[in-house]
Parts: sequence; structure tokens; C-alpha cells
Amino acid sequence: MTRATILGALVAASLLLAGCSQEIAGLPKPPPQEPTATSVAYFCSMGLLEHGGPKGQAFRAGKSEPVWFSSVRDAVAFSMLPGEPKDIVAIYVNDMAKARNWDRPEAGAWVEAHDAWYVIGSDYGSGMGGNEAVPFSDENAARSFASAHGGAVRRFDRIPQEYILDGVPLDKAEKSEQAAMQ
Repeated sequence: MTRATILGALVAASLLLAGCSQEIAGLPKPPPQEPTATSVAYFCSMGLLEHGGPKGQAFRAGKSEPVWFSSVRDAVAFSMLPGEPKDIVAIYVNDMAKARNWDRPEAGAWVEAHDAWYVIGSDYGSGMGGNEAVPFSDENAARSFASAHGGAVRRFDRIPQEYILDGVPLDKAEKSEQAAMQ
């Protein structure tokens, strides 16, 4: 194969993927659902309600049932991992600004993941243990939580991949991310 052929194939694939992303972005977002006793977490295949803390759910194009996550960290990881589906129409996470119970957030306490403010690096761990990204619909609520429990406030697209996927502490993940940008 010539370089021009390879380059042409890469450009065509990029355009195709960009078109798919635009099609998915234009699809209506289904409303969040409430977990039940039969809801199973995607990564661990355990009952979702067996784990405390905020949860996540993702809707794929053409699917009426969400993919469930026992932690917000897992929902964010699902969107980052290269081997996972990219036809995600919406991701919802428990809105801890509305929830009064950390272990069992109340029904209706959901926010679209891309609209949330996250506290990362706090003293609160995920339902499965390890780093958590604690979501809030309200920036002031997120900042208040970070002030009380440590951590930093970030938007969805600013959560360091190493923090989520590798369990790297926040300060090291951010230093690594800054070094990679230079």
C-alpha cells in the first residue's frame, strides 16, 4: 500500500466517524431511569443496589434500557475506554446536589453527565472502592463539597483519564496530563 492510499483510508475513516458522532449527537436523549433490584452493573456484573454511593447509566443509540454502573467513575471510564461502544446518546449520573442520602440517592436525583460539575480527589470513594468523581448539577454545591471533603472541581471533559482508569491520585494525574500537553 502506498502512503497516499493509507492516508486516504484514514481520512475516510475519520469523516465516517465524525458523521456518526454528529448523527448520535442529534438523537433525542431518553430520560434517566431508576435502578431496580434487577439492575446489574456493567463492569462487575453485580446487583447495582448492592453498592453505596452515586451511580451512573448510559443509553446507547437504539437501546431502550440503560447500561448501569455501580459508580460514577465506571460511567466516566465507559466513555473513555477505546474498546467500549461509542454510540452513547446520553450518560446520567446521580446528582449529589439533590441527593440527601450518599449510599442511596433518591429517585429523580440525576444530571446529564456532561452538564455536571465533579469533585475529584475527595475523601469519598466509589461504590466499588477507589477514586470517585462526585457529580453535582450546581457548581456552588460542588465547591462546598470540595471545601469540606478535599479535591478539585472539574467538568466532565477535564477529568484526568489516569485518575479514572489507573487510580492515580489527582495531583499526580494532573501533573502527568500537564506534561503530556507540553
